[in-house]
Order: sequence, then C-alpha cells, then structure tokens
Amino acid sequence: MAVLGEEDRVAATVGRMGAFEGIPFEAVDFYEDLEHHNARDWWSAHRDLYDTAVRAPMEGLAAALEEEFGAAKAFRPHRDLRFSPDRSPYKTHQGVVVTTASGMGWYVQVSADGLMTAGGWYAGTPGQLARYRGAVDGGASGEALRRVVDGLREDGYDVDGDRLKTRPRGVAPDHPRLDLLRHRSLTAERQHGAPEWLPTPGTLDRVRADWRAYRPLLEWLGEHVGEG
Repeated sequence: MAVLGEEDRVAATVGRMGAFEGIPFEAVDFYEDLEHHNARDWWSAHRDLYDTAVRAPMEGLAAALEEEFGAAKAFRPHRDLRFSPDRSPYKTHQGVVVTTASGMGWYVQVSADGLMTAGGWYAGTPGQLARYRGAVDGGASGEALRRVVDGLREDGYDVDGDRLKTRPRGVAPDHPRLDLLRHRSLTAERQHGAPEWLPTPGTLDRVRADWRAYRPLLEWLGEHVGEG
C-alpha cells in the first residue's frame, strides 16, 4: 500500500468533503488540547483529526476564496525550531495566506481562540519602511491612509502592527499622522471566536466580507509600499 504524504492526505480529504461546509468546532478543541500536549506522540495519535477537522476545512476555505482573492498557501503545522528556545514542535494555529506583495496579504487562521481574519503589511524591509513613511508623510497619500484606517476602526476592526514607542527620527512631535508614522508594519484584524456559524458554510461569507474590507488597505500598501 502506498504511503500518502501530507499534501496527498489533505487533498484526498478535501476531495471527499466537496464544497466548503464550515470549520468544525473540533478544530478549536484540537488546538485547545495541543496547547497542553504539544509533543510528537500526541500529534501522531491525533493526526487524522488534524487532517479532517483542521487542515481539510481550511484548504477548502482557501479554495472557495481563490477565484476572488488569488491562490492561497496553507502553512505547515511544524514550527521552525532552529533559532527558538521553545522546543514545542507544532504551531498552535492553522493559518492560510494570500500574498499580494512581499510581506503583505490576506490571512485567516483557526486556533484555540477560534477564527481570526487579518489583512495588511506584516513584515517589512528597510526599503518598504522608507516608502511607507514617505507616503504617510505626504499630504494626499497620508490622508488617504488615514481615511482607510479610520473606516476600518469604525467598522469594528482592530488596527495593529509593530510600532515605535517614540516618533521616528526627524519627525515633528505635532505631525498630524504621527500615530501612523510610528508603524513598522500595519495590519487590520477581527477575532470571531467560535460562534455558532463556524461549522456552517456561512463562515465563507464572513471571511470573504472581512477580506473585502481589508482590500482598500492592501491597495494603498501595494501602491505606496510595494515589494521589498
């Protein structure tokens, strides 16, 4: 009998599932348990649950979003331990990303906290940071970003990112967009938790609505910050 690799196992499960039907609550339970039993023996004993309740639904969600947003990448479950003092072998979430430029894109994940969506610029290069600050400092482009960010907040999204505690060098303390100039990355997100609609096809509509809401931010970033 042939031994299936990880991608083959998931593809077979997705094929059996057909259309996206939601993310089962067992996915949340899986990560709640993994946080207490993050070891290879436990993972091996629960690998089938990961394949069917976590990986396959998230792959199905990515496939359902692909026509509008582009091809997605589902991250591997294994942590990179090369430079980490934490030797836990597995990530405590399953993420899917659609990349729009270097360090930018749409994102969705499931974890012990439930479903989360996000979008924006999450990892920057020195060149991107310089272009970002120049665009925020500019009157028209900076105010355009301000409107996008204010709109996201008004709609209930959290706007976050890596930020300086003080102002960047050379920036006046009374700059009208000082809060945005402190950012070294800029993202928006929404934590959905584990609502009753999570294991239903309605999850697709919720994620799609969030990703559409992030589109103006990603368009601004693509135009003014761009590739690395």
